[in-house]
Amino acid sequence: MATSVEQRPENIRGAQIQVAATSFLSLFAIVGLALYGLPFFYDFMVRDFGWTRARVTSGNAISKLVVGPLFGFAAGWFVDRFGPRRLMIAGILMAGIALVGLGSISTLTGFYIFYLFNALGNVFGGPLPNQVLLSRWFNAARGRAMGFAYLGIGLGGALVPLIAFQLSQAFGWQTALKALGLTIVVVALPLALIVKEAPPGSVDAAPRAERPPVAPINEVLKRPAFYLLMIGSMCSIAAVGGANQHLKLYLSLDHGYTQAAAAGVASLTLAASLVGRLTMGWLADRWPKKRVMLLIYLLIAGSIPILLYASTRGAVTLFAIVFGIGLGGEYMVIPLMAAELFGTRVLGRAMGIVLAADGVAEATAPVLVGRLHDVSGSYVTGFSTLIGFALVGAVAIAMLPSTKADDAPRIPVLEHA
Repeated sequence: MATSVEQRPENIRGAQIQVAATSFLSLFAIVGLALYGLPFFYDFMVRDFGWTRARVTSGNAISKLVVGPLFGFAAGWFVDRFGPRRLMIAGILMAGIALVGLGSISTLTGFYIFYLFNALGNVFGGPLPNQVLLSRWFNAARGRAMGFAYLGIGLGGALVPLIAFQLSQAFGWQTALKALGLTIVVVALPLALIVKEAPPGSVDAAPRAERPPVAPINEVLKRPAFYLLMIGSMCSIAAVGGANQHLKLYLSLDHGYTQAAAAGVASLTLAASLVGRLTMGWLADRWPKKRVMLLIYLLIAGSIPILLYASTRGAVTLFAIVFGIGLGGEYMVIPLMAAELFGTRVLGRAMGIVLAADGVAEATAPVLVGRLHDVSGSYVTGFSTLIGFALVGAVAIAMLPSTKADDAPRIPVLEHA
């Protein structure tokens, strides 16, 4: 007879460490290096190719608008049915190809093609499969586990401006992009190849023929809470994405920051997000998750005016810290709230829909801000719009119920983790 999970807690603990490390490195590479690294190169493209701000942010927009609706739910269905590992492997390879390709282009056609690969890499290998993987392995400590794994985003995002600056100074910005693409594959792929997708003895670890039918998503889609969560998430992502995508453009082109100084602000923002991820993960295991979400959304809404009216380096530093803390908890707390409201058996598909909607918001908000700037010559209207998004998101989250529906398999060793 196979030894039960309860009889071998040390094996489960070791597997959990491997799972957390796998998610940490995957998010470090795909989100930290790729998603947060690409805006560092936008001003180079504006200067070298003569593209507008709206155009350099449109690659992210168009790719997310195409990939999110077409592949978001499909990726969630695949994860719920077949597990996250294979999807993660495909996503890591696509993200690496995307940055190598973007470092080789000089035309808009190539720019859009490889941005599509970047969006696919994020959908297949980024938050979605990692959220499901972590939710399967962790129960009582889920918030802390998610917080640790999402430290990878903050660490990657904090390091990538500094790495990209040094590489671009030494080898040029296009070679720097290629080097980052190769780094993604080298860092993230090895553990993804061997990670176990579910705890021994759980429903998800059983042979596929012995598993119960995949839980239906219809009941979740009938609940107002699902749409409130999606609206709140979209609005917050719009505020975060719009501010983050334009941060270096704003500092470098509008305020005359040097490349090193702008990289330092971006790095500080992502360094502060490390504090946000740990703090919000810890709070999410102790406070109602709705309260944690409201705190995060208000931090985001409150930080953007600091940036907009910043007249000193000290004010920009304050923005970086406040925004970074909110940013750190923002992406992480949404799947925690979804798992609590809807359970883990439908989490892949539920988050697939939410992340697809988030992709639309993350795609369109930076372009909207860019167009508003191109028309007015100022970020006042665009950044004010982002503040409004964050506040609308907070209202939607405040309307969520407090009921729980967590059906994750219980692993006793975790109850005091």
